[in-house]
Amino acid sequence: MILLGLLIIAIGAFCQSSSYVPINKVRDWSWESYWMVQGVFAWLLFPLLGALLAVPSGESLLGIYTANPKESLLTIFFGILWGVGGLTFGLSMRYLGVALGQSIALGTCAGLGTILTPLFTGKVGDLTAPVLVGVAVTLVGIAIIGYAGALKSKDVGDEAKASVKDFNFGKGILVALLSGFMSACFSIGLGFGENLTWSQTPDVFKTLPATLLVTFGGFLTNAVYCFIQNAKNKTWADYRNGSVWGRNLLFCCLAGVLWYSQFFGLSLGRGFLKDSAVLLTFSWCILMALNVSFSNLWGIILKEWRGCSRKTIAVLVLGLVALVVSCFLPQIL
Repeated sequence: MILLGLLIIAIGAFCQSSSYVPINKVRDWSWESYWMVQGVFAWLLFPLLGALLAVPSGESLLGIYTANPKESLLTIFFGILWGVGGLTFGLSMRYLGVALGQSIALGTCAGLGTILTPLFTGKVGDLTAPVLVGVAVTLVGIAIIGYAGALKSKDVGDEAKASVKDFNFGKGILVALLSGFMSACFSIGLGFGENLTWSQTPDVFKTLPATLLVTFGGFLTNAVYCFIQNAKNKTWADYRNGSVWGRNLLFCCLAGVLWYSQFFGLSLGRGFLKDSAVLLTFSWCILMALNVSFSNLWGIILKEWRGCSRKTIAVLVLGLVALVVSCFLPQIL
């Protein structure tokens, strides 16, 4: 059962890491326009459909939310903060590419999410020595991958700009670190929303109502920013460009369902890990580490590391190994 749970989480991570591939197929829309449209699918529609799976007969999502107003509002609040992370997450991909951008942002998110969730939710006892060692190794992995990115910028020069149009290592690193810090609020939001479910709800669906509130909060943040950018850049016409709506809507929908699959898979996977307290505690880190691994696989496929020296590739691989090891190290210690 544990292996099945890990496999489900891995499938969700692979889907998330693949979500930016269909985004690259969107045509004749500005960044803010396609980010807004895919967000409707990723942060509203599919999370709502997922949350409905958790609702027993005779109950409602609104009922559980109104019965627990404090928990619901805190979950949305941390979702709003996570929205900043989600927004800058997209920007980190813009400046660093899929591989490096996701590695830095998700690595930071994995480490901080593990520490901050017990602190904010009053479960400090979960922060044992093995946990802190795992987080330390995660941060080392982030530093190593950041060094690989610096080597990449020296190795390939103009080729980096060819594979990643807006490549900017300095700006990208800052944005990715901010993204990782704020993205950890997703885990905190899930922690506050732990009781937003029903006793008769199957274990595999229990976190989905809280997931909806977190993504709703994130949607609010991103919608405000995207609409401001639409006004600033005079790109409202994107939404009226009927000639590309069919194609772009299809790829935004595909990106949305792939992105949401990571948290749907996390919920399902955790349902099969209930007999392992260690794996439950580190399920968030496992998801983020797998996201990093698969995103770099896509980075290789998309030739974002083309032209790099063997030393750069070796440093990148070392950083990835450190991130993966950090997720399982506390269970071994």
